[in-house]
Amino acid sequence: MRLSTDPARDDARSLEVLAAAIDGGVALLDTADVYALDDSEIGHNESLIAKLGKRVEIVTKGGLARDGEAWIPSGRAKHLGGAARASRDRLGVDVIDLYLLHAVDPRVPLATSVRALAKLRDAGIVRAVGLSNVGVHQLEQALEVCPIAAVEVELSPYKLDAIRGGLLRACSERGIRVLAHRPLGGPAGVKRLGRDKRVRELAETLDVTPAELVLGWLQALGTIPLPGATRVETARSVARAGSLVLPDEIVRALDEHFVSIGGAAVTASGEAREVVVIAGMPAAGKSTLAADYEARGYVRLNRDDRGGTLLELAKALDRELSAGAAKVVLDNTYGTRASRQPVIAIANRHGVPVKCVACATSFDDAQANAISRMLDLHGRVLMPEELRQARMIAPNAQFKYRRLYEPPRTDEGFTSVDEVPFARKPSSGTQRALVVHLDTNVWRTRSGAPADQRLVDGARERLAAFHAAGYVLAGTTWMTSPSLDSWLVDALALPLTILRCSHPGGPPICWCRKPMPGLLLELARAQSIDLSRSIYAGALPIDRTYAKRAGMQFADLTAGWPEP
Repeated sequence: MRLSTDPARDDARSLEVLAAAIDGGVALLDTADVYALDDSEIGHNESLIAKLGKRVEIVTKGGLARDGEAWIPSGRAKHLGGAARASRDRLGVDVIDLYLLHAVDPRVPLATSVRALAKLRDAGIVRAVGLSNVGVHQLEQALEVCPIAAVEVELSPYKLDAIRGGLLRACSERGIRVLAHRPLGGPAGVKRLGRDKRVRELAETLDVTPAELVLGWLQALGTIPLPGATRVETARSVARAGSLVLPDEIVRALDEHFVSIGGAAVTASGEAREVVVIAGMPAAGKSTLAADYEARGYVRLNRDDRGGTLLELAKALDRELSAGAAKVVLDNTYGTRASRQPVIAIANRHGVPVKCVACATSFDDAQANAISRMLDLHGRVLMPEELRQARMIAPNAQFKYRRLYEPPRTDEGFTSVDEVPFARKPSSGTQRALVVHLDTNVWRTRSGAPADQRLVDGARERLAAFHAAGYVLAGTTWMTSPSLDSWLVDALALPLTILRCSHPGGPPICWCRKPMPGLLLELARAQSIDLSRSIYAGALPIDRTYAKRAGMQFADLTAGWPEP
């Protein structure tokens, strides 16, 4: 990748690096269509490889797009079909040896993307297909669609999710090749290995470099490491590592050094012992469950209280069990198999059963719960910069969790997995409200000029009817400004609270943007509104979602105004 993405690249030097690797015995080159400086030169890396002639197996990837310098998932079938054919042509081959989905697109069902790969294989565009940057759960979903020949995933001494999450084992059991990108942890990882006393000692016994030793270890684990050499001497070192066969005792020593967690187990006491892992997305209600366990005598381990990493928290569990703790509860998101594995491994080593309690909280309820906590503590919806300062949950944390979530299962080592439903607290409000999306439904403008603003026919009368029936009136808007707000309230001659998100477009960074229900929940607190007895009226699909997340009834204005 870096032969094409480094601004200081030199194509002539890059070809020398590639030739040195192949001459030394490297038998596989991994590339992708988006390995380029920006979107103006898609395919640069593939075109570079094509200049060598087809001398080794070539793996390339599709399913990302470039927007300038940004990398954006694009897993639609049409995109993958066009990308694969373009990659084949740039590589100058009749058929691509192995074609991978570069990244899962959260906007596209994984099965849709995998079916597109299968069609490319059936059409003879590619010989075999695979996935990149996935976990066990996604691999299993893909295998229901078509055979998967390979999985590419980040794996290094400092990124062990593929081992801890069971992906390496799952691939081995199914005969699926594992390609390990960033196998040394990048340039910083190479430097870190050079400072690692134990690694240097083991490397010296074999007269190899620390980097060569680690590449040999990853090969011994059954992977094909993909180091990103950018110099001829580094490429030759990579080639030497490819023929390195480590003695079993060296492999075991590296396993112990990099993978193992904690010290020796202690003899279990006569008291019944248990470790409970409470898993769920941010604001899923884990703290409430954990507090109940704590009240029953469980030692509680939580990263929010202790800080640090989940791995450090697992080591804290090791210390608690070693000290004789009988019952321990850990409540963190634990969204992936890899994040849960250290806890299971330590509990098993101590002979303590570990069960999982999964918060079966809907995305809508988790969003509402996060906002309710914020309102409890601060009395209003915080702005993005305030969220960071107050260490409150931001929307992107929940979106990321949903994207990466792997449902907990007993095959991970849990004695049981129990799902606990979430129940929203009943509203304490007493008033009903009608909230309307104002733009085009209550007011309109053709030019945007103040003189062109007008009320939609009949809108004022409908709002007045709800006001007469005792409803609180409010409206959401994308378009209005404070000056237009004043005009609108005057034109309606009705008490109207206007709710507006002023943040720019793009990935959600605030709780006030639709369909995040922050402003509706804040309104309910401020004016004692029972949202379950209230109506949100709009004409767009996002309006329906907005009402659902706030726990409101929805009125579709395309079918006419609701009755009070």
